[in-house]
Amino acid sequence: MIKKSIFLLLLFISSSVFAQIGGEYTYQFLNLVSSPRQAALGGKVLTNNDWDTSQALHNPAAINDEMDKQLALNFVNYFADINYGSAAFAKSFGEKKHLIIAGITYIDYGSFDGYDENRNSTGTFSGNEFAFTAGYKYNIPETNLKLGVNAKFISSKLEQYSSIGGALDLAALYEFKDSNSVLTLVANNIGNQFTTYEETKEKIPFHVDLAFSKKLDKLPLKWHIVFENLQKLNIASANPARSEVDLDGVETEEEISFFNQFIRHIVIGGELFHGRAINLRFGYNFRRGEELKLEANRVFAGLTAGFGIKLNKFRVNYAFQKFSTAANAHTFGLNINLQ
Repeated sequence: MIKKSIFLLLLFISSSVFAQIGGEYTYQFLNLVSSPRQAALGGKVLTNNDWDTSQALHNPAAINDEMDKQLALNFVNYFADINYGSAAFAKSFGEKKHLIIAGITYIDYGSFDGYDENRNSTGTFSGNEFAFTAGYKYNIPETNLKLGVNAKFISSKLEQYSSIGGALDLAALYEFKDSNSVLTLVANNIGNQFTTYEETKEKIPFHVDLAFSKKLDKLPLKWHIVFENLQKLNIASANPARSEVDLDGVETEEEISFFNQFIRHIVIGGELFHGRAINLRFGYNFRRGEELKLEANRVFAGLTAGFGIKLNKFRVNYAFQKFSTAANAHTFGLNINLQ
């Protein structure tokens, strides 16, 4: 039965790795992580199959009994007065045989001053987007393999333009209980726009991620590694600021090696004192570090850190994400046990 489970997982992997990568897509807010626990662990973690209800918004196969009646509220103080966050709740039905999560992710772009082509003021306008998510997980009998699906309803309003869309997340998760390890594969945002801003239909940010984590036996540490955007190898573009010009004025574009392309797919993280009242978290996002680094200055882009504190039925979480010398993001979260 174990061999059959692994075969099903590999079949899911081979059938899910298809299509595109990120370039210019609509509904980009779907890629933002609002959970401080996930943010502190490098910005993308998919193998937390415990009490963290926020994880289910990105990986429905991680839904489990510990999430029952757990409410997660998250808020991110982003850049330029942009704020975003999420709320998620899990509830069991049918003598706890079925567990369903529901959640909402939103982003508020704030207010803007509007002008026409003649620089005449047209007043202020705003922009916001949200996605409502409902998720369900199925345990394959007599195996450690779990399959999950999220259904998303997406709404976007930017000035007088609006759009509605829908998407699915498909996920598989396998637990190696003897070694306290988890392997998961997730295909996010399989969907499309239902109505467009104008007449042009745009793609939404589909991506495939493979993640592994292990809790060590003799150290209070759980480490994570994520291989993101597996649907395409070359996810990097040359940075014009790193082009070189010789004495004849000939410009040479930045050359991105195979290794540099490969490493941009990796996110790593670790959680000290996993499962205890106080947790310390850290991570590194290689893609963010490569894209935001400055050749002449050390900005430590890509570094993340945070902590969690459990107080009876409450868990308070915080994360710090480094983007540049002048740009950092702070993420706050509260998990409430409503048992």
